[in-house]
Amino acid sequence: MIEKKESLLINIDESFEAGINIAKELFLNGSIFIYPTDTIYGFGGNPLNESTIKKISEIKGKQNWRRYIFLISDIEVLKNYADVDSEKYLDFLLSIWPNPVSVILKLNKKYQEIFQSETGAFRIPNHRFCHKLISELKMPLISTSVNRTGNEPLNDPSVIIQEFLSEVEAFFYTDKKSFFEASTLIDLTEDKPKLVREGRIKFVELMKKLN
Repeated sequence: MIEKKESLLINIDESFEAGINIAKELFLNGSIFIYPTDTIYGFGGNPLNESTIKKISEIKGKQNWRRYIFLISDIEVLKNYADVDSEKYLDFLLSIWPNPVSVILKLNKKYQEIFQSETGAFRIPNHRFCHKLISELKMPLISTSVNRTGNEPLNDPSVIIQEFLSEVEAFFYTDKKSFFEASTLIDLTEDKPKLVREGRIKFVELMKKLN
């Protein structure tokens, strides 16, 4: 039996560049890690790696779960995965990102088959570590809350270490305080935007930008 090597614990305030390089390597190797975002801590990995998706589903206790938010670096990356035909919606996304606002869009035919879903949720995060990582990867990064199904998301690094460190390859953490509130989630798959989940940035304020 092969023993699992000890998980890495990396303070990104002290080891920013090293943390980015390690996270890139883990992503490309199909490994799972925990990292801070502009909202809450998330499980991360490569959404195009089937075993990565399976591992995250198992850790969360959601079999075959695929409804993850994908963090992306810019609109051009988004266009590779989703069909954004509306100029109005494109202008809207350019006006709100980077920010803790996630949007559900129709995936293009290629990625509907790969992700086994008609839609996907995307966000350009307003977080230095996340943005640097996805800018260098030039690929979407899975983001899903650090918790078991039915439990509240964990945001205290000491609790996350105790609960999940042995199940991931690395935990990238920060001493800086965050808002620790999930992103506002908006469905843009129809002609009229629909609020799915309210976060720190309120839906009514976002609609002012659209109109």
